[in-house]
Amino acid sequence: DDDDDERYGLSWRLAVETNNNVSWKTVPLRCYKHVEKYMTGGQYEHDLNMIVDEIVFYASQIPLDATTHNHHQDAWILDVDDTCISNIPYYKAKRFGCDPFDSPVFKAWITKGMCPANPVILRLFKTLIERGFKVFLLTGRYEETLAKITMDN
Repeated sequence: DDDDDERYGLSWRLAVETNNNVSWKTVPLRCYKHVEKYMTGGQYEHDLNMIVDEIVFYASQIPLDATTHNHHQDAWILDVDDTCISNIPYYKAKRFGCDPFDSPVFKAWITKGMCPANPVILRLFKTLIERGFKVFLLTGRYEETLAKITMDN
């Protein structure tokens, strides 16, 4: 029944997020609707906004006085995939992790150049830059073949 699956999905997600379910390789089929609803129904974006609001508040408390502080040492590092840019369209096609991860298919998705910017993280990025932080983007993508596409995204 849908209520049982939703409760199971909530419990499974909590176990994964707290790193208490270490043996999973794919999202259980029973969790598909829960994960889909979470990712596309607004809760994921709400969670991101709440976290980014906390980060922005924290960053606003860090003194950046040019006379006493070296701005070149004030930095943040942000990950690219599924942080700065979203792969939700790819994951939607892969049933939000119910299908096994397929590296060649994921790379083919990346090369299409259709990974949209995550607007919540873009807000964080712009806020950090405006505050005077250096922001570094970190990715595991291959620079030789994917650098331009990644930067364009």
